[in-house]
Amino acid sequence: MVTFPDMSTAVTSAEPAPTFSHRVEYAAIRAAVAALRLLGWRGASAVGGWLARLAYRPFGIRAGVVERQIAAAFPHLSPTEVRDLAARSYESLGRTFIESAVLPGTSPEVMIARVERVEGWHHVDAALAIGKGIIAVTGHLGNWEFGSAYVAARGVPVDAVTRGAANKLFEAYITRTRQEIGMEVIHDKDAVRRAPRALRENHLIGLAADHDALGLASTFVPFFGRPAKTPRGPAVFALRFGAPVLLMICVRQPSGRYAFFVEPVEVTLTGDREADVDAIVLRYTQMLEQKVREYPAQYFWQHRRWRRQPPDTPPHLREP
Repeated sequence: MVTFPDMSTAVTSAEPAPTFSHRVEYAAIRAAVAALRLLGWRGASAVGGWLARLAYRPFGIRAGVVERQIAAAFPHLSPTEVRDLAARSYESLGRTFIESAVLPGTSPEVMIARVERVEGWHHVDAALAIGKGIIAVTGHLGNWEFGSAYVAARGVPVDAVTRGAANKLFEAYITRTRQEIGMEVIHDKDAVRRAPRALRENHLIGLAADHDALGLASTFVPFFGRPAKTPRGPAVFALRFGAPVLLMICVRQPSGRYAFFVEPVEVTLTGDREADVDAIVLRYTQMLEQKVREYPAQYFWQHRRWRRQPPDTPPHLREP
């Protein structure tokens, strides 16, 4: 049975009261999640993929953004190939959203069993042995929510840096569900204050490195050849606290299960702190781009990745 939590303690008096539309939206989401859980994980995932494809065609929600960005990232693709890749990216996003929505209540054993291939986990063990925590860099590729839950299911303390939502009822619900599957949540505006303590306690700090984040400084580095504003937080934390940096990516496989990849991000100290930070940002952005090239249909192309750019960006490298 799915119960609606008492949200009176989740939304503080300092925050504006939820609007009527927020309450309706929240109730609709909870009802939809309850219905989807009846279908089981695979059934719910399939429904999510089907609904998201409808968002692309016939409804065309952000279709232009997606097609332009894919065409810019992969200029060798024909218009037909761009549209096919766009449709598959919508399906992947729908599956990711629904798979994440029905994840609470899943046992650690089941979550671990849903990963059919793991590469590089020994880097996690080695990093934890150092005792300074882990900076886990990821991107909006595959199922990033499940990736964090999988790490927590394997017994690693996970603190995920997330962006707040406009609907505080929904935000409180998402925070609760993340906690139910073993994660703590750090809002991006609180990351500078809370991340140091988590690292001292040898926790893993998970940060998405392909969207701007409030409270964390950014820098411009190339992503598919175009300057993209990218968070510097992971690099700053790594240099300040000596924590290892690992790229973690969780992508869906043809079987419907997942592959989980861990790669160390090289940290080189030259004595120039600003240059070292920028070098790390560039390094993990390049590594993420390589994974996106391997799994382009599972990237979140619906986000305007090049929306913010330096004012002197040449016209041919501006947002497509």
